[in-house]
Amino acid sequence: MLILISPAKTLDYQSDLPTSRYTHPELLDYSQQLIAVARKLSAPQIGKLMSISDKLADLNATRFHDWHPDFTPQNARPAILAFKGDVYTGLQAEEFSEADFDFAQQHLRMLSGLYGVLRPLDLMQPYRLEMGIRLENAKGKDLYHFWGEVITNKLNEALKAQGDDIVINLASDEYFRAVKPKALQGQLIKPVFLDEKNGKFKVISFYAKKARGLMSRYIIENRLTTVEQLKGFDSEGYFFDEDASSHNELVFKRHEQK
Repeated sequence: MLILISPAKTLDYQSDLPTSRYTHPELLDYSQQLIAVARKLSAPQIGKLMSISDKLADLNATRFHDWHPDFTPQNARPAILAFKGDVYTGLQAEEFSEADFDFAQQHLRMLSGLYGVLRPLDLMQPYRLEMGIRLENAKGKDLYHFWGEVITNKLNEALKAQGDDIVINLASDEYFRAVKPKALQGQLIKPVFLDEKNGKFKVISFYAKKARGLMSRYIIENRLTTVEQLKGFDSEGYFFDEDASSHNELVFKRHEQK
């Protein structure tokens, strides 16, 4: 079983680390190509491209400038412990045991605009480069053109290494667009999380993002290997709705939070 999640904009490079282990990203040659493109942009150009404030634009111009390919625990941090968005609030990787990290390293992948695919313990220097950004590069008008088949090929390698063919898509649409489903050598399963509001069940972004992290944690902690086991997900009040689900889409609902 291979779990796919998105990265986060919010980063944490200060808090204590629960593990001293780390690995290196496998697609750094590609990252260097993107850094070379990004370094040609001024802070105002970065601000316009990313629709961010002047302060954030300055910060990310500095990050691009300071980035270099020699990753160490002093200048980088394991990706799963560096990201701090809603998904990662649900994931709570800071509470993982070493055995949890072992399982996650084999079964969880973070999609990234700069790094392509990250394993949990892969060191990551701070950056902001969302997959949907139209950063022109030698391969085309945006990052989808840049990454092409590279991300999908790397995911297929992970599936082959674990001898499995189930892919759990917990990534956002923006990031999953960088994957080529027809070339993916696995059965694609998409969990959907619906929360009740005023008597109706619908996707509520904040809750859905956190639920993606909760499900990732559930798979990792319980060492799940089958889709059938996934239907038992019940974290924080969610339950599986068989009638609303299909072969490739599993629907989980939760009653209104009081």
